[in-house]
Amino acid sequence: MKTTIDIPEPLYKKAKIRAIERGQTLKQIVLISLKRELEAPKAVGEAPSSYWANRNLRPDFVRLQAEGAFKPKPGSRSIEEIIDEIKADSSL
Repeated sequence: MKTTIDIPEPLYKKAKIRAIERGQTLKQIVLISLKRELEAPKAVGEAPSSYWANRNLRPDFVRLQAEGAFKPKPGSRSIEEIIDEIKADSSL
């Protein structure tokens, strides 16, 4: 697949020099660099993907959740209805 990218001139010059030093084309340097970046493990200190995806729930909470303790009761308003009511309140 072909694409066009804008490379700042100083970076382009460094990449071109590196390609010449290694006897490679600029295309090869860019492809090798891109592949290395995409295959690299996450950097140390990088935030985890999602707090919610990685959280550990307390066993008693998991049990209650499985029993349906947190499901809305018949006749309860949905969270969307509550939010709409708050948005409609002109005193806020």
